[in-house]
Amino acid sequence: MSEDASNLIRAAQKGDVDAFRALHRQFVGRTYTLCRRLLADDARAEDACQETFLKVWQQLPGFRHESSFATWVHSIAARCAIDLWRRERGMRLLDDHDLEALPDTRVVTHERDAEKAIAALPAQARAVFVLFAIEGHTHQEIAALLDIAEGSSRAHYHRARTLLKDMLRDA
Repeated sequence: MSEDASNLIRAAQKGDVDAFRALHRQFVGRTYTLCRRLLADDARAEDACQETFLKVWQQLPGFRHESSFATWVHSIAARCAIDLWRRERGMRLLDDHDLEALPDTRVVTHERDAEKAIAALPAQARAVFVLFAIEGHTHQEIAALLDIAEGSSRAHYHRARTLLKDMLRDA
């Protein structure tokens, strides 16, 4: 992390609103992208992103610089998106036997757009895929975030990869 970013974080921790705005500008794009990938909906992603930065502001005094600021912000974003998912959609976390319920793998018909293919995944598989393959979380971390077994995280990731291969191959 640059010295400038570290200084912004320390200033924001002391209540400097301008420093926090600068941090927001620096991290909002990637944070929104994470929320969009998890929720597959622009409006809900905006809501989760806003909630993320409210929580970042509230929890910023407790940030101890033990992990990177980006990792810390994205962990909060993942939790906000998952919480929104559960609240607004009545989403429930799937059990292993629910893996058999497959979407139509012909969703990607005219474009080989990976983002659209990811958005077409079943919600649980999409969350695990995004958190593992794109955000770099471990299956253990994902299991804790989603409140599932580590083996379930691995199974959902495997299913997501299989479905993505099928969607993109059939396109």
